[in-house]
Order: sequence, then C-alpha cells, then structure tokens
Amino acid sequence: MYYRAKHILTQTRFLNSIRKHHLPVLAACLSLLTACDSGPHELRLVTPTEPVDRSIVAELGDLLGDDTNVRISLTATPLSEEAALDAVQSGEADLALVSNNLPFRVDIATVMPLYPTVLHIGHREGLSDLHGLEMLRGASIYAGPVGSASRLVFERIAERMHLDSDEYRYVSGIEAFPDIVIVFSPISPERIDEIRGLRKEFPEFALSTMGTPQDIGTGNIVDAAVLMNPHFQPFVIPIGTYGELTTEPIVTVAVDKILVARSDLDSAVVYDLINEILRLRPALSAKRPGLFQQLSGDFDTSRSTYIVHAGTQAYLQRSAPTVYERYSGVAEVFVTLIVAIGSASIAAVRIFRMRRKNRIDRFYSQTISLRRSVNASSDPEDIERVTKEIRSLQNQAFDLLVDEKLAADESFRIFVTLSNDVLRQLGDTDEPLRLSDS
Repeated sequence: MYYRAKHILTQTRFLNSIRKHHLPVLAACLSLLTACDSGPHELRLVTPTEPVDRSIVAELGDLLGDDTNVRISLTATPLSEEAALDAVQSGEADLALVSNNLPFRVDIATVMPLYPTVLHIGHREGLSDLHGLEMLRGASIYAGPVGSASRLVFERIAERMHLDSDEYRYVSGIEAFPDIVIVFSPISPERIDEIRGLRKEFPEFALSTMGTPQDIGTGNIVDAAVLMNPHFQPFVIPIGTYGELTTEPIVTVAVDKILVARSDLDSAVVYDLINEILRLRPALSAKRPGLFQQLSGDFDTSRSTYIVHAGTQAYLQRSAPTVYERYSGVAEVFVTLIVAIGSASIAAVRIFRMRRKNRIDRFYSQTISLRRSVNASSDPEDIERVTKEIRSLQNQAFDLLVDEKLAADESFRIFVTLSNDVLRQLGDTDEPLRLSDS
C-alpha cells in the first residue's frame, strides 16, 4: 500500500508539473507542426491545345484558390497530349490532361477521370454514299492537332485499312471545309452552340452514326470499336442535341479525359488534389452543365490506360495518408511528446469539467442564500423579490446550458430540483421549470 500510494503521488506531481510548466511548450510545438504544412502545394499542369480543354483546366485552376491545400498553375506553352506526357515524365510539369486511349507509359499514373469526350465523325453529304476506303481515299481530313486522341484514332483506322499517308491530306481546322471531320470533344453547352453555328456555316455537313441504339451489344461496328479499344465506351448522342445534325440518335463511342501525374508524385498531394476537385464538383457542374455530373467520390479507374497513382488508390480506399507520411521530416522530433500531449489533454478535460462544476456550485450557493434571506414573517415584497431572483438564476442556468457552458448532468438536475423546491416554499404558483423543457 505504501508503494502504491507513493506511485500515485508521484504521478499526480508529474501531471501538475506538465500542466503548469510544459503545456505552453507543447502548444508551441503543435503550432510549429501545423506551420510546416500551412502552405498549399503548387502543381504545374500542361496547358492543353484544344480550346475547350484549356478553358476547363483554367476554370479548375481559378477555383483552386488560396484557401485550398493544392493550387494549379498552367504552363506557358500549349502542348499536344503526347508532348504533355513527355513534359510530365521529364519533370517539366506535374500534371497533364489527356485522353484515356494514349499508349501506356511506365512513369505515368492516373490521378482521376474528369469528363467524357465523345467521338464526332462528320462528313460532307456528297460522301454519304461512299463507304470505308472509298470515302477516305483522296479526302481532306481534320482529325485534331498532331498527337491528339482523334488524330491517333484516325491513324489507327488508316493503318488497318492499309491506307497510305499520301492517299489523304490533313487540314488545320474545320474552317478549311474538310471532307471528313474526326474529333473527340466533350458535349457541353458551348460546344453545342459552336457545332450548331458550324451547321449554319456549312449546311452540307452531316454526322455519321455507327448504327442505332438497339445495335449496341449485338456485335455491330460499335461493339467492334470497343473490343479493339477497351478504353472506349458506347455512347449515344440524343436526338436534337445539335439541331438538324441530330434528327436521329447518333451512335458513337466516348473516352474519358483523365488527369495524370508522374508515378512518384507525393501520394499525400495527389490525395489532397482529388479531395479538392471533388469538393469543387458543384461549381464545375454549374459552369459546365452535363459535363461533370458523373464525377463522384467512387470514380471508376478500371479502364485506365496507366497504373493508378498510390494517392488515388488511397483515396478510393478512404485510407488518408498518416500523420507520419504527411510530416515525415518532423515527425521523429515529436514522437517523444505523444505521451505528454495525451496526459495534458486528459488534464485539460478535467479542468474543463471542474470549471463547469464550479459554475453550477455558484447557482447552488446563490439559491440557498436567497432562501435564507426570507422567512414566513418577511414582507411580501421581499418574498416576491427573492422569487424573481431565483427565476432569474434558473434562466441564466438554462442559457449557459444552451451555450454548452454547463452540462445537463446530475448536478444540473439537482439545481433545478432545489430551485423549484425553494420557489414552492415561497408560494410561487407558476409552472416549475424542468430539465426536459430545455
């Protein structure tokens, strides 16, 4: 018993010492630890060549402001998708927005899919009676910029059809009025208005379809396209989307635009980036209706061309980076403080509870003092004054209870019972207060 009592006394003195002398030091250490992660991470994203993609990432960069953990800045020079991957691999940039059908690269990892882009195949109506090789031979073709997903898709088609590069020619834009247009593009309000405007400017143009919606899953050409390109998904452009260009549903394919990074980019930074983008989804959806509606916290990476980034995997498994991973440079310094911080926290909780107890004790004392200040022979005015003061104490106690400065525990119940009993003794006929009334 003697040694046990001595041990308890020693532990009590230790806690008192921490409370008096070391708690300010621990608070300063925690402030320093927080300051180590106070600044947002700046990530460089390659500027896309396509205007619609460029405007989307610019809006994303604007939304990721100073109050976020991650910020995005765009590179000065727009690059094609393949050149953007080169820049990420070399370390010139941290992120790139690319189509999910580019060739696999070892050092590139998928962060998350952002939005789908739909394959639009347009042709002049004079070519509608031609098929396959006959339509492409000698045609002028716009298939997006060099290195884009649509250019790569067309070149694969030409290779499978054994079409030599001198049997067709590329043009730099739709303004050159090409015979055939092959582009991947997101369907957004601004793109719909743009294509409707092009229809008015080039009334001879029409959209090609890969069949009817009922053909999907029956072994039609759209199923062949998905089979040979597993990153594609069947997609139906509804009637009326582009006005006269879509008098019937257009069956085509879609591929995701994905955000990629180097595989060695800090997992905690990628985790924070995904978290911030998903937090901003309502704002992105408001700016681009219909484009980000499918973006959710459980996004699908099963079709990803590249390996999934470790930070992405951690987010999908909801396993947030540990404190040690986030603060690996300073974590070792504070490991020895864990026990002390825990003890100080326990002491702080006890102090907080004691302060609450002291408050309710004050109400006990005042109630008893007021009751003793009058007796049966006291003037009615004094009794009425004391009654009002006790009612006021009850109101003050309930106000502190609402503000969470008093706890609705047994001590509070005792005060309510005590004050109601005193009021009854003083002849107060008003309805007594009860704890359930609060």
